[in-house]
Amino acid sequence: MRKLRFGDPEQAKPELKESESFDMKLNYCDSGSGRRTAASAFPDVEVRMSIKVAKFLDVADGLQPKQFSVGSHDSVNSLADLDPIYKQLLDGPYACVLTVMGKDGRANSTPMWFDYDGGTVLVNVATQRKKVDWIRANGQLTIAIVNPANMYHWISIKCTVAREILEDDPVEGARVTAQLDRIWTKYTQQPAPYGLRDPAINERRVLFECPVDRVATFGKP
Repeated sequence: MRKLRFGDPEQAKPELKESESFDMKLNYCDSGSGRRTAASAFPDVEVRMSIKVAKFLDVADGLQPKQFSVGSHDSVNSLADLDPIYKQLLDGPYACVLTVMGKDGRANSTPMWFDYDGGTVLVNVATQRKKVDWIRANGQLTIAIVNPANMYHWISIKCTVAREILEDDPVEGARVTAQLDRIWTKYTQQPAPYGLRDPAINERRVLFECPVDRVATFGKP
């Protein structure tokens, strides 16, 4: 496990050594306010080499002692390595519920589309949404996906934002658009481009990259 400490956007930009690996560098982009900010301005982000999985005791095969509590733990290197009965919840067109702390200190939960790459959750949000400010203020996110056909089959993911990429970023912005188009097709079965941009404004997007801290699983399809 490597612990990365990113600077506050109000602080001076850190100097990077040529020997540092790409994933430890800070990427700078226009915040939309006219000043340059660190794309990775999220403090104390831990880059984990493996993901801890808590396996809850379920009732899929009948009642059992200590049901609905954690029965065992496992670890995986990537979300792609999860048991297929839980990976299908990630890969199918199932809405997730994203929870982030709001400005008033209360948890704010909204249904969203879900995407990931390896051990990283990808959260793509329109930049005008209040959720963007909330995520920037507190990058610790919780995501739940429940099987719509069986509420006793679910997965919960805790992740922390490590960096963000603006759609207008000259280097990586195209990846934000491509990821949005990909999940648009996943959830609507319609070809790109993404078809739900706000027609009243020039809607732009921001992509938050969120390494997974831990996972909890429950039940069977």
